[in-house]
Amino acid sequence: MIDAIFPNVDMDSMWTATYETLYMTVISVIGTFILGILLGLVLFLTTRGNLWQNIYLNSVTAILVNVFRAIPFIILILLLFPFTDFLVGTIRGPNAALPALIIGAAPFYARLVEIALKEVDKGVVEAAKAMGAKSRTIIFKVLLPESMPALISGITVTAIALVSYTAMAGVIGAGGLGDLAYMQGFQRRDFDVVLLSTIFIVVIVFIFQFLGDWISKTIDKR
Repeated sequence: MIDAIFPNVDMDSMWTATYETLYMTVISVIGTFILGILLGLVLFLTTRGNLWQNIYLNSVTAILVNVFRAIPFIILILLLFPFTDFLVGTIRGPNAALPALIIGAAPFYARLVEIALKEVDKGVVEAAKAMGAKSRTIIFKVLLPESMPALISGITVTAIALVSYTAMAGVIGAGGLGDLAYMQGFQRRDFDVVLLSTIFIVVIVFIFQFLGDWISKTIDKR
């Protein structure tokens, strides 16, 4: 069916590029979720009146988050070339894109985590404190479970942003649909490749949105 509509497109290359985009997105979503949760917890817990109140740590973390959020992603990739080369051993290919994808998206998600934690009913936290719950118990048994629907919604938004990030990373050699659309589509003036790559990216975005909404609704017991 696709071959009939786009006869000039090499479908083997298209499927390979789709796999690379999905690979970069899924791995970076996992990394972003873990790092973003950690940063978000530090931002929330170190504010005045919270469990780990520490104005200095909070300020340093907030500055780091704001700085990396402010750097355009395409520039961040270039800035991280030495770090990526040291970590991965190359600056080309899907694996080379992962550090920039995670470092670029985690600060954005950390702010969403902080917002989600602030929306947790303070009465539930106070009740846990009154029963003598330790900080670790409050974090893992109260804060994170109570905020999980919002955390899932936040990572869904971030995952969709990461799909677009992978397309930008592809332009400078990371592979994926962005690389295919630019190198084989735009550069060779084959706009069938550009159009079909765009359609595949849109489908991926819809899949992530559907899965995120479904998971969020499933775990939301309110």
